[in-house]
Amino acid sequence: MEINNLDGQSGEVEREYGERVLVPPLNFAMVDVGIFRSAFPDSANFGFLQSLGLRSIIYLCPEPYPEANKEFLKANGIMLFQFGIEMCKEPFVNIPDEAIREALKAVLDVENHPLLIHCKRGKHRTGCLVGCFRKLQRWCLSSIFDEYQRFAAAKARLSDQRFVELFDISSLKHLPLSFSCSRRSYGRQSTVGQYSLTC
Repeated sequence: MEINNLDGQSGEVEREYGERVLVPPLNFAMVDVGIFRSAFPDSANFGFLQSLGLRSIIYLCPEPYPEANKEFLKANGIMLFQFGIEMCKEPFVNIPDEAIREALKAVLDVENHPLLIHCKRGKHRTGCLVGCFRKLQRWCLSSIFDEYQRFAAAKARLSDQRFVELFDISSLKHLPLSFSCSRRSYGRQSTVGQYSLTC
């Protein structure tokens, strides 16, 4: 097995017989139809990301996006939404509520789908945003925390879980939500419309 780096950024691995293997970013998972999550993608993941047909990336860190990643986004017509949420390990320092609220609005806008949500490791900031999204989907807190811990593992933070638990979704309930059952298809005709959240 050798890495195919003819262009230096293919993100594919060539096998002995010319098959290509796409490499997902660390902590990659599907959240819902057209919504994915991961750790920070690098050039080895570009081929995989290209296969998703992404329209948008939701980047939750304050650091500037690397030039190679920006070039990949530009070449593939992917829009970047950056919400500069500082990493906070302090037990009583919360993630900024308004940044998560604005990021959720971008996630809920189906015009941005398919999209990828990521921070550095795909654990804490991404976990908080996905946890708040799950609240909108009316998941019970124990299921939200199970999912959070699956990605954060030994690095799970009680402050993140408290943030998700206390996050007020009432101002977001008027926004249209599309769930997996809507069977959206990108670039193809969809037979089922969007579902609206009513609380």
